[in-house]
Amino acid sequence: MIMSDANPYALLFEPIQIGPVTARNRFYQVPHCTGLGHLRPRADAAVRGMKAEGGWAVVSNQETEIHPTSDLSPYAEGRLWDGRDVPALRLMTDAVHAHGALAAIQLVHNGNHAQNLLTRAPVLAPSEMSVDTTHPKQAQAMDKADIWEFRRWHREAALRAKDAGFDIIYVYAGHNMTLAQHFMLPHMNQRSDEYGGSLENRVRLTRELLEDTHEAVGDSCAVALRFAIDEMVGADGMQAAEEGRAVVELLADLPDLWDVNVADWSNDSATTRFQPEDGYQNAFLSHVKQITRKPVVGVGRLTSPDMMLSMVKKGIVDLIGAARPSIADPFIPKKIEEGRIDEIRECIGCNICVSSDNLGIPIRCTQNPTMGEEWRRGWHPEIIAPKKSEAEALVIGGGPAGLECAMQIARRGYQVTLAEASAEFGGRVAKESRLPGLAAWSRVVDYRLNDLKQRGNVQLFTDSRLDGDQVAELGVEHVFVATGSRWRTDGMGRNTQRRMPHIEQSARVLTPDDIMNGILPPNGPVMIYDDDHIYLAGVIAEKLAAAGYPVVFVTPESLVSAYAVHTLEQPRIQARLIELGIDIRCNQVLTAVEGDMARIGCAFTGREASIPCASAVLVTERHRETALYDSLRGIGLKTLELIGDAASPGLIVDAVFAGHRAARDFERPKAEADKDWFRREIVDLEET
Repeated sequence: MIMSDANPYALLFEPIQIGPVTARNRFYQVPHCTGLGHLRPRADAAVRGMKAEGGWAVVSNQETEIHPTSDLSPYAEGRLWDGRDVPALRLMTDAVHAHGALAAIQLVHNGNHAQNLLTRAPVLAPSEMSVDTTHPKQAQAMDKADIWEFRRWHREAALRAKDAGFDIIYVYAGHNMTLAQHFMLPHMNQRSDEYGGSLENRVRLTRELLEDTHEAVGDSCAVALRFAIDEMVGADGMQAAEEGRAVVELLADLPDLWDVNVADWSNDSATTRFQPEDGYQNAFLSHVKQITRKPVVGVGRLTSPDMMLSMVKKGIVDLIGAARPSIADPFIPKKIEEGRIDEIRECIGCNICVSSDNLGIPIRCTQNPTMGEEWRRGWHPEIIAPKKSEAEALVIGGGPAGLECAMQIARRGYQVTLAEASAEFGGRVAKESRLPGLAAWSRVVDYRLNDLKQRGNVQLFTDSRLDGDQVAELGVEHVFVATGSRWRTDGMGRNTQRRMPHIEQSARVLTPDDIMNGILPPNGPVMIYDDDHIYLAGVIAEKLAAAGYPVVFVTPESLVSAYAVHTLEQPRIQARLIELGIDIRCNQVLTAVEGDMARIGCAFTGREASIPCASAVLVTERHRETALYDSLRGIGLKTLELIGDAASPGLIVDAVFAGHRAARDFERPKAEADKDWFRREIVDLEET
């Protein structure tokens, strides 16, 4: 039931004027990447259309290249080099407009952030400098003719964006990724002409872009400025209270909308491990509305309706911006409007969505397994096909895969029994969320368990370890086995593809399972060996160091938690361990744990060294728990499916996806399911 105007959140559903267009409410999906972009425009349009269906008043695309000199290949961002790109973008605006929302486009020239690997064009920047990756290439300083050309490219892209149906067109000066921002920053702009030196000169290009865009499309399109008000490096960069504020004063009412955040991307999209609070950017943008008369949108992993309401009432923002929360739940606005707040899938701030973009793959989400699959597989986050029969299902294992599978099968209308061997639901998520910085991950369990407990067609059992005979006695013919995995004790991992012959199997050799089950090492130095390279070893090191253990962290990689580069938190992880006094040994492979010593060898030369340690925690690979599944294979079940970590140990996002897919495919003919994994966007050579 729709809330009345007297409801406490009515303020969030007031329309907001943005230049010549009107947003139907205050919910604003700010630009974010999807890994789909110009390579998969139908899939990208479906992602954006789903947000509009979910109640977002404004839905933005990702950064959209305006010219071949801003080529972000191999990453699939938006592209608007010329008129041939317009039809693909019109797919998005049509999808967004179909649900009554405004469509926004973030035009960009990335300057020295673009390597131009596809186009092989010269890289442009305010001054001579290297590209901002490890690629061996340098950018050339733009002369006056280059600046004039850049303004022309931006103006022409704005006109094409209007032709594609966009309602809001961005000038983008954020994330340390764009020419407009690069010109503002004195450490990147060493010019001595009218585009360098004083702040007013350094802001000149952004002012011109805003004026050019208004002149080109301002009669019918709003012009937004996305601005990084603080680089979060102190006096070495732009600060919100200093030059950041001055930029807002210089441009105050020139944009139709201020979209304000912090730089760089790792600060703007900080994980909950290092920024646990919602609204963590408020302190940086709170003064913007005091300066401009134009509406302001801000972000900060906003998931709480009360926080959103407070920000509007306090005059911090006019519109509630979100990227990651809108990925975790595209229907946040509708759920708030309809009083279904307990049904919101809250973002856990794990940055798996971010890692997808950094890996150049389609977007995915730990909380929302349908993200990126709206067009490819036809999945909807709130709708699932009804049951095909009166069959009953048994799901064994209450971890992330089992919870998701049971919830979705129950939503289809089937009778479901979920049996968990331990005393609590949640599996690995319940345990990992009790480690330092990972408390928000418990939302994966809370959301699904809350849903299951509301349903009359679900039976939930803990302390229910089943064997093959007991499953047979239950008489349920459709069984999903989500029994998870356990960490190995023999040192076998990515860099040691065989069991180590010199590892003593004793209380001195522990695994993450032991630590998460409350088993602490004996007193004395602890060596943690990370051949997993994701996040767990670093979190365990933090836990043990905080408990007073001397910790030596050994990894074959050159960085601690190397995968976390993709989630934008690796530098913070390594800094945290250094601050805790942990002895970090990178590029070292464990070869033995004997007596009170561990032996390690250089990953490159094999040169060995010894480390005194009273115990070792091995974070390497996992054994799949398949004994129950194997015992059930011969008893004639109509459905027997192994899912989650029991089938393929991976990240939590992989387990949730596996459980969701199993529920979608339940009672679907296997031949049909295997025939076509998903729809693909294939180039039609005849049309080309």
